[in-house]
Amino acid sequence: MKLVKIAAAALNQTPLAWDTNQHHVLEAISEARQQHANILCLPELCVTGYGCEDAFHSSGVQAEALRVLTEIVPHTSGMIVSVGLPIRYSGSLFNCVCLLADGEVLGFVGKQNLAGEGVHYEPRWFQPWPSGVHTLTQVAGRTYPLGDLIFDCGGVLLGFEICEDAWVAHRPGAQLASRGVDIILNPSASHFAFGKNEIRKRFILEGSRAFHAGYVYVNLLGNEAGRVIYDGGAMIASDGQLKGLGTRFSFADVHLTTAVLDIDAARMSRARTGNLQPQLGENSEGLVTCDFTYTPASPTPLEPQVDPSDSGPHVKEESFTKAVSLALFDYLRKSHSRGFVVSLSGGADSAAVALLCGTMVQFGIRELGAKRFRDKIPYLRDESRLETTDDLIRELLTCVYQSTRNSSETTRSAARTVAETIGANFLEWDVDQLVQDYVHLISGAQGRELSWDRDDLALQNIQARVRGPGVWMLANLQGALLLATSNRSEAAVGYATMDGDTCGGLSPIAGIDKAFLRQWLNWMKTTGPDGLKPIPTLAAVTDQQPTAELRPLSAGQTDEADLMPYEILDAIERAAIRDKQSPIESWQVLQAQFPTFSRHQLAEWTERFYRLWCRNQWKRERYAPSFHLDDENLDPKTWCRFPILSGGFTRELLELREQAANEPR
Repeated sequence: MKLVKIAAAALNQTPLAWDTNQHHVLEAISEARQQHANILCLPELCVTGYGCEDAFHSSGVQAEALRVLTEIVPHTSGMIVSVGLPIRYSGSLFNCVCLLADGEVLGFVGKQNLAGEGVHYEPRWFQPWPSGVHTLTQVAGRTYPLGDLIFDCGGVLLGFEICEDAWVAHRPGAQLASRGVDIILNPSASHFAFGKNEIRKRFILEGSRAFHAGYVYVNLLGNEAGRVIYDGGAMIASDGQLKGLGTRFSFADVHLTTAVLDIDAARMSRARTGNLQPQLGENSEGLVTCDFTYTPASPTPLEPQVDPSDSGPHVKEESFTKAVSLALFDYLRKSHSRGFVVSLSGGADSAAVALLCGTMVQFGIRELGAKRFRDKIPYLRDESRLETTDDLIRELLTCVYQSTRNSSETTRSAARTVAETIGANFLEWDVDQLVQDYVHLISGAQGRELSWDRDDLALQNIQARVRGPGVWMLANLQGALLLATSNRSEAAVGYATMDGDTCGGLSPIAGIDKAFLRQWLNWMKTTGPDGLKPIPTLAAVTDQQPTAELRPLSAGQTDEADLMPYEILDAIERAAIRDKQSPIESWQVLQAQFPTFSRHQLAEWTERFYRLWCRNQWKRERYAPSFHLDDENLDPKTWCRFPILSGGFTRELLELREQAANEPR
């Protein structure tokens, strides 16, 4: 029985933060050594950070990555460690993993399949390494193997699938299995999306079963570069069973997962199979060997490995809360902001944003304790008094209710209730006189009185815009980050005032639809995340109909009367934008999903969506950065590109109107 203790360390890295990234790598090595692990797998591009964008092309960045690597090497005495960094060879740049053993560089493995969809743009910076090719490269005056390599370390064969390599149809793992690899390491930078972790788990378990090898997967952790969230969650598997499972959404900078793998058991399983064709004969090409003595390891009982973030009836609500809370925390500290400011309207969107700031503190303190949580934001004022959850929430979150003559007591009371329930600072001021001053100014310039009959949109928008300067000023005074409160449904149709409710340096809910946000608020009211209490006082928000409150109260304005029911808006968005359906096809989808509405009404809403979508791309281009949560993202910088100027589906919408007109009423 040959037992080897493996470690996988999820790291919270930052692009180009050389000292911080190196410190986390060394901390992971130290923790793995303390737990007597012999092999440590670290995430993809962990030296530079994954999200360096076009900075990868800088020769200075490439040189600094190698310099950091040489500083890490001496710390690997008695261990085998994989470290990710870019390597330039023959005029091209490659996404590579360097394997270190016992204080020496063994070689570099190139990623064969690059991620070029959605939030990933690897082909912009890297070239894919061709399968079966291996060569030599020079680093710091020494020559090392580079390419499609496997490593014989003390009689244990190691190979790599680097992130996307495991997601493609023809995985490198099959070739590794034919060469008798005992352990496959998968260093990844796999972004969070709803339901994605179950897919990862399947290819990890299936890889370990089909390839008859131990499989070690490790991911980045946290909000690395601003938009993308990495959920961590290392997994170690053998023979189709999970041996080790790491926590997801950890607030720690380093989260280590360990397991003991039985190498002989995997080899016996491989010998029993009849469908694996081994490569026979002498084949030393692409094989790097080194002497290594493994520390004796004891077998560990196999216990059920359950990820609480992927189980239960409210998986989406749980993962949304944890992912955005962690992303807010990382954005806060990596931007060196001293807190958050939220313009709290009393409605669902701003309440959701404020609540997520509160859960950020609660989750962080529950995991780290108040002192460690506070120490990760070392620049805060009056540190000595920040000793409890309440103290930290009050320090980090300020909410402001800004009323006009069109504001109701309902939203005023709801805003105060939400802020007090969370424990935030709450301010209230009236901006109506500022609104009237602008109205008077423009009335004079136009030579007439402005009226709701004639100037509805302008009169609505000025109220939202007047609310911007005050909260911006407050955020500046506090050194805080102003959070915008627009959601994805509103972004799709431009139901937001630029420089009004879109004001902010970060838009944390712009990646999620309004229907889900309302569902999530009800869940927070009645159930809440695992380990936190429900918030019954949210009824002050959830019992309202969503409204912008920009028209006189007598108008009875609601969002859905202005637009359409949010469930229908979101359904059209999925059909039109995610699934790229034509207006008529989207209309047909709606008819099947919402048979209680007339076809004429559904056609009217479909046309409204397409017209507003085309008209408002310029707004989406100007939104503050938002978090990526699923494949329905509308962020034009990372996911969904659309021309600012277009024909606006003119012909297609005419066909829709003609077909709808022929339908019986």
